[in-house]
Amino acid sequence: MPASLLTVDRDRLAAAARRVMARCDELARVTATPGAIERVYLSPEHARVNRLAAEWMREIGMTPRQDAAGNQLGRIEPAGGDRFTPALMLGSHLDTVPDAGRFDGIVGVLMALEVVRLLRIGPPDVRPARVGLPFALEVVAFSDEEGTRFGKALLGSAAAAGDWDDSWWGLTDADGTTLREAFREFGLDPGRIGEAARRPDELVGYLEAHIEQGPELDEREESLAIVSSIASARRFQVVVEGEARHAGGTPYERRRDALLGASEAALAIERICRAEHHVIGTVGQLEAFPGAVNIVPGEARFSLDLRGEFDGTRDRVWNAISQELDEIMGWRRLRWRAREVHSAPAVFCAPLLQDVVREGILSTLPSGADDPAVIFSRAGHDGMAMSSVADVGMLFLRNPDGISHHPDELVSAGDVALGIRALAESVLQLAADRA
Repeated sequence: MPASLLTVDRDRLAAAARRVMARCDELARVTATPGAIERVYLSPEHARVNRLAAEWMREIGMTPRQDAAGNQLGRIEPAGGDRFTPALMLGSHLDTVPDAGRFDGIVGVLMALEVVRLLRIGPPDVRPARVGLPFALEVVAFSDEEGTRFGKALLGSAAAAGDWDDSWWGLTDADGTTLREAFREFGLDPGRIGEAARRPDELVGYLEAHIEQGPELDEREESLAIVSSIASARRFQVVVEGEARHAGGTPYERRRDALLGASEAALAIERICRAEHHVIGTVGQLEAFPGAVNIVPGEARFSLDLRGEFDGTRDRVWNAISQELDEIMGWRRLRWRAREVHSAPAVFCAPLLQDVVREGILSTLPSGADDPAVIFSRAGHDGMAMSSVADVGMLFLRNPDGISHHPDELVSAGDVALGIRALAESVLQLAADRA
């Protein structure tokens, strides 16, 4: 592939990065929780950020629309093309976890808009705008990557991938509102959810820029990386059953303390996962019942989030955890059971899209620089869903200290400028490959 196809000066890239950072701040003010950032699926905040995204899409000559699942999209045609021309989809998500940072997902949507701004043909006031590519460009702001409200992640991208499961309509939020009811309150028709689905022949691929939700780039002192794959994941709700008895009157040898069993299980999970390369297990929730200070806990419940680079390794670790829990609960005279609530296979980024992202990153580096880092993503992304209808590629941006899902989440304007250049170059490299 050619070394570089993008002609753009640093001042223009810097202006684009400043615009991204300012809009991240603007979106951060759209929140359900004063003093924190929280935007969940099918909420008034979801509607507001979709309207903002649509306005920014129009500004650069895109045609915006909200699909049947509440995803916000914008499209710009190639010169000589029409609405039937296959599109390269760029984007990420605008929903958040509670007390979120302002960059997870959001920066990917805003960078995609800046790439369109760089690649469009003609002055900003020319309508209809076009791009000099053999494919259309679409920017997507997915609506529910995090799964915060209904406990099921990737709802927006699953609908776009045509993988909607009608059993999800019965999911409820903390207030007891069903997903079906929330759809109607938002102004969507549950009966038309199939209209959100995209066909493989409509898409050239899906490219996403995202902050790294870990410290590897920061430790390497590098700005950008190629993503090789998105981790496989399994999630479980585990229940440990013992016997609730009086805290003062029950000696240790008679206790069947469910909380101690669950606590020992959490430590065992850490020990087992530490011994297995590229597998991470997290106990993020732990509750004891009946929950009184003077009662030995008779039941404990905990969550387990298990992620790995490869499905087989992840599953082998789960089997080892299960055997360890059998032993722990056996000698403590407890019972345990687990319910799997989520399972997703590893998704490997398409070799061609890894190649164009590599060329894109190299365009930001001095001549003769070493190849950029290649990192597998331990976090989930909308590309996991979109991989069933399109090839997927991802670009990571450095996140100082690697913290994410937290207000201290960060990315620099300088790295965003490099990321915009790399993403735009990736698009052009893909166009050259298809020419």
